[in-house]
Amino acid sequence: MRAVETVLFLVVLATVMAAFARRIRVPAPPVLVLAGVAIALIPGTPDVEVTPSVVSLVILPPLLYAAGEELSWRDLRLVWRPVTVLAVGLVVASAAAVGAVTVWTTALPAGLAFVLGAVLASTDPVAVAALGRRLSLPSRLQTLVQAESLFNDATSLVLFRGSLGVALAGVVSWGHVATEFGLLAVGGAAVGAVVAAGVAVIRRRTEDPVLESVVALLTPYLAYVLAEQVHGSGVTAVVVASVTLGALRPKLTSPRIRLQLAAVYPTVIFLLESVVFSLIGLALPNLVRRLEQAGQAWVLAAVAISATLLVDRVIWVLPVVAVARRREPSTRAGVWPVTAVVAWAGTRGVVPLAAALSVPLLDNTGAPLQGRDLILVLAIAVIAMSLVVQGFTLAAVVRRSGLAVSDAHLSDQSQVARTLVDAYALAYLDQVEAAHAATPVVLDRIRHRLRARVAMRDQPAGESGTATAAYRQLWRDVVAAQSTELARLYADHQISDTVFHQVQRQLDLEHTRLADE
Repeated sequence: MRAVETVLFLVVLATVMAAFARRIRVPAPPVLVLAGVAIALIPGTPDVEVTPSVVSLVILPPLLYAAGEELSWRDLRLVWRPVTVLAVGLVVASAAAVGAVTVWTTALPAGLAFVLGAVLASTDPVAVAALGRRLSLPSRLQTLVQAESLFNDATSLVLFRGSLGVALAGVVSWGHVATEFGLLAVGGAAVGAVVAAGVAVIRRRTEDPVLESVVALLTPYLAYVLAEQVHGSGVTAVVVASVTLGALRPKLTSPRIRLQLAAVYPTVIFLLESVVFSLIGLALPNLVRRLEQAGQAWVLAAVAISATLLVDRVIWVLPVVAVARRREPSTRAGVWPVTAVVAWAGTRGVVPLAAALSVPLLDNTGAPLQGRDLILVLAIAVIAMSLVVQGFTLAAVVRRSGLAVSDAHLSDQSQVARTLVDAYALAYLDQVEAAHAATPVVLDRIRHRLRARVAMRDQPAGESGTATAAYRQLWRDVVAAQSTELARLYADHQISDTVFHQVQRQLDLEHTRLADE
């Protein structure tokens, strides 16, 4: 099966499976993995070989970028301590624990076992971002798990690069490892910051939605490629660029452009996610057959590694949550419910797959690298088990924890936010009237609409064709003032991240409709 046909087939498969998953209310990634395995087991199905460049360069950067842009900078400043502990300490501990278990359960040498540990030490930001959209976790908790998943990706891949070099050289030089780690992390962060600054300048001067979409799609690839060219971490560069631009997004984009990006980027992300999760399932049976032909056992090791990762995560998350709760005793969430959600949200996905595939075929002597197939099988098996087991049960864990924000509560918050920004708009009109910046007729029409909406909490009906230019301009100014007030409510923690984006989208739609009249 040729590459183009494979991709088209995966897109069709993913669309059907995603529709099925949505109908039965389960996340799409585990369904896609199982579908890929099932198809690969059908006699006559060609073997699928996933190349490192497909995942590392084509798929990984935009997925990381999309997850980073969704990160709440406001809440990140409140949870940076636990995020740092988990994104650094937990990654190193997980890599060491997986390395030890791998040495115990397989014939891999210690160096390659630690490489596998570094591969599997990171969690999946794509799955975590999807979790927040589906289950409506509290803003701070959602930011904690999402930020950890982003930054631990960077940490684990930097650790992977360093440990792989040591494993291939066969000599441990801790000074070299530390230097390599620093260069990768600092170089990647510097490139990400520079790319974010350059893109911010371009986006501030861009009013064309199509051009803005192209810039947004190219940004993660630019950050990744430039960082790799200077021997930095491409993943770190993408994470830094995405988080920085996500924080600046309200200042860089207009309502029309935000709506355009909200339509384009999710489509691209869906296609990329669909391909990569289907590839995980399609590639696993072929790798397993090769290991069985070589007489290498792997099932016990995969199960032991999966259990080790989960236990190690609980051991680290529990004290972190306990300390965070002690710092904020007013929170009603218990230690164990939060620990259960954060620990169970640690699914593995695209980043470990990209790292595993980038393990070279040859060692430093030019001979085939012994153990590479075993590393790939163990990595893909652990990723698949994580996606299937935790993916199918994560919603139940969140519901049992009592932490999910109900739809009714979100609706109430949204109504309160709209009432507050409408009240602010009425005060803004008073200022306009005092400055004699609009005619009484125009002011009265807008006041009437705002007061009716505050009383009825309903979306305004479409304007008739008799709306004047002055009326439309003042109404756009009112919507802009409402957006400013909404941003203040969000910055003051009066509304959640989810409500902020919901109401901002409503205001963007209204602003765009007025501009089109």
